[in-house]
Amino acid sequence: MIEIDARLVEVLIAEQFPEWSALPVSAVASSGWDNRSFRLGDAYVVRLPSAAWYAGQVEKEQTWLPVLAQHLPVSIPRPAARGVPGCGYPFPWSVYSWLPGETAAIATITDRIAFAQQLAGFIHALHRINPSGAPVPAGGTFQRGGSIRFYDAEARKAIGRLDAGWNRSALLAIWEEGVFTTWNRPSLWVHGDLSPGNLLVENGALSAVIDFGLMCVGDPACDFAIAWSFFDADERRAFLDLLNPVDTAWKRGRCWALWKAALLASGLSQSNSYEMAAAASTLDRILADP
Repeated sequence: MIEIDARLVEVLIAEQFPEWSALPVSAVASSGWDNRSFRLGDAYVVRLPSAAWYAGQVEKEQTWLPVLAQHLPVSIPRPAARGVPGCGYPFPWSVYSWLPGETAAIATITDRIAFAQQLAGFIHALHRINPSGAPVPAGGTFQRGGSIRFYDAEARKAIGRLDAGWNRSALLAIWEEGVFTTWNRPSLWVHGDLSPGNLLVENGALSAVIDFGLMCVGDPACDFAIAWSFFDADERRAFLDLLNPVDTAWKRGRCWALWKAALLASGLSQSNSYEMAAAASTLDRILADP
């Protein structure tokens, strides 16, 4: 395991970007799993991949974020510099502009239905961007943009291991309703990880979307999972009504939400108390959704 801390960031900055060497470095509280993030002064954030598996995200984000930013209704990270391996750290890394706000996981959202519509508007704008030459689903996207069927065996195992208090047969039926459907339309841009921790809120409204490491073009269903993992029934209706998902994409989106929640709630994936509570809420929403 690579030791990634503020001292490492300080020496990397001093070696590769000495013009920023006087700026203070501090760890970001909600840093994520794929990357470790550190505040650099007031204007920047440094992101370092935590393992080789995630290192390919650096070039992808550096290349495509400036392209996407021109077409999106809210802010996204803006690359400020690209670092190279050094000081014992073996991967490329990035410096981005700092985006203010709190994550939707902890922020006060003034109007949650309006928030759901704002996020749907972001996804709608993302889908309208030309996908030519864009990255396609591959190992580094963990099947985002690809087929949820990849996780069929894992999801069934997780559902089967849920506590008997859950209606496992109903969850399995919901899984089977969506898992074998397919996307038969042109590929669309996919964020890949639209979770509350990657949505920033300012003044009670959506202000930015971050962490595009899983972005690609393909089946957009994975980006609909937040309809069940974060929104209640009225918010979900507002979100899906604005997007009007075609084909059976919403059923696959529900499967994406079910797969992740079942993994956490069953103990097949490591989680903290917040993630466990969120997983339980997701399963409740899925079961209550007509």
